[in-house]
Amino acid sequence: MKKRLIALLVCLVMVMMPMLAACGGGGEEAPAGDEGGAAAVKVGLITLHDENSTYDLNFINGFKDSMAKLGISEENYMIKTNIPEGQECYDTAADLVDAGCNIIFADSFGHEDFMIQAAKEFPDVQFCHATGTKAHTEGLANYHNAFAAIYEGRYLAGVAAGMKLNELKDAGKLKGAAPKMGYVGAYTYNEVVSGYTSFFLGARSVCPDVTMDVTFTGSWYDETAEKEGANKLIQSGCDLISQHADSMGAPTACEEAGIPDVSYNGSTISAAPNTYIISSRINWSPYYEYVINAVMNGEEIPPDWTGTLETGSVELTELNEAVAAEGTQAKLDEVKAGLEDGSIHVFDTSAFTIKGEALGDDFQADVDSDPDYTPDTNVVSDGYFHESENRSAPYFPTADPVDGINLLDTAF
Repeated sequence: MKKRLIALLVCLVMVMMPMLAACGGGGEEAPAGDEGGAAAVKVGLITLHDENSTYDLNFINGFKDSMAKLGISEENYMIKTNIPEGQECYDTAADLVDAGCNIIFADSFGHEDFMIQAAKEFPDVQFCHATGTKAHTEGLANYHNAFAAIYEGRYLAGVAAGMKLNELKDAGKLKGAAPKMGYVGAYTYNEVVSGYTSFFLGARSVCPDVTMDVTFTGSWYDETAEKEGANKLIQSGCDLISQHADSMGAPTACEEAGIPDVSYNGSTISAAPNTYIISSRINWSPYYEYVINAVMNGEEIPPDWTGTLETGSVELTELNEAVAAEGTQAKLDEVKAGLEDGSIHVFDTSAFTIKGEALGDDFQADVDSDPDYTPDTNVVSDGYFHESENRSAPYFPTADPVDGINLLDTAF
């Protein structure tokens, strides 16, 4: 009888042990991070250029800041720089997977097709691509696009530019009869068009008679071409220069010529202390942290994510008071508050025309990206163009510029 009782007790313990373990009892608590937290992720970043590019430096700095904030050690993250927009991107992504990365970010538009290729091959790894357009139509659970409402930041930077132009006008220091800006762009992509258009509309909101010439370089990073482009604009009579290109070419040209400059992706005050006014930039840290926390918590990541002023993803650098017009900071604070509460919309259709006509409620844009850029989605309602709401990457139309903007070339 005693032996039977002992056997019965042994069987009972064996049956109960898995149940106790499942309930968290019957043993020591697992150390934090063994099955989750920072130890559960290894993160890779692919960049088109390196720290010499203001664009890529912005991604790299945000990445390192996020790793430190989340407690991810240096052995658990990797940065691959100078990766071209070609098969090299796929090869690098595959190498990062082999190195143990389960989250991989890439920062350039042309990386997209190769990130998608990697996402299809490695379904257990999350691939996150900045500035891309295809995640919402690809339907891959592990491929995602991200951008930010940077058009609001550029609009604010444009307000600072318009205030400076008004100051020059009042002082009789314009080169011509009316204020004229120049803009150095990389390509005629939607992202660039949305950027220079929002910048122009911000300037015109405070300086109604401003016009703007835009030149393109055909490269995201070409210091010589960007400097030459800025000099061409300065020589043609532009009173202020801005840019959507990644080198110090344009700011350097402005400093040498004594022309006010509005930069992008970060302050250029060290290279242009006498001409730099302000810069808008995307802070990528909120997105890095959002994705990594989602993976650590087993949460779904949406195909598109758009950062905002509210999320801290859209920022202005510190205003250079030595160059900016008096009252600029107060005006920026006022306009920023209007953007945040919805009383101001960057692409208010009553504020601009294209070929003399306002955009109607039936206006469509190419949101579901295709080779022919076919318009497919209504994007105007409530009196404004809804940028980056149907997908994260901008889709402002590229066919014709807003009236008041003159394109010097469209080869790119």
